[in-house]
Amino acid sequence: MTGTITPSDLEDRFEEAARTLARLPDPPGSTPRGYSSAWPEYAHDPGQSYGYNKTRLRVVPSPAAIKQMEECLEWLSWLGPDDARIVWLRAEGKRWRQIAIRTGCVRQTAWRRWAAALVTIAKRLNHNAKRKPAPTPKKIVAEERVAEAARDDAKTLL
Repeated sequence: MTGTITPSDLEDRFEEAARTLARLPDPPGSTPRGYSSAWPEYAHDPGQSYGYNKTRLRVVPSPAAIKQMEECLEWLSWLGPDDARIVWLRAEGKRWRQIAIRTGCVRQTAWRRWAAALVTIAKRLNHNAKRKPAPTPKKIVAEERVAEAARDDAKTLL
């Protein structure tokens, strides 16, 4: 992200991250072991056993979208666990009443904590963007050459 980051930009980014996470494939064996069965899957309806079931198209997110999602999840680590949960529940599209019930606070308090969390993340991202960038590799190489030349000159004088 370039320029000044606003809380509304972050809201959009978190919503996109939640959609990306929902689109990731769920490989077999990734569920907890207690919820599986040793019996093979069988069709309850004879129409499904002969290939008459509905086709399901799953769009897998791009690597860039996954990277942006991971950035958003990293930002959540800057918050307290309750605030991070509120931000993520809102990104998933949950209503304020549901968020308030799950977090155990009043709806207005949940909204205030969500807004404060987005402002906190925006301030930290903007502060990190203002920092002086690291020196470029070309500059480092040039400094190393000067240091090597100085060492070589010191050896010839002895």
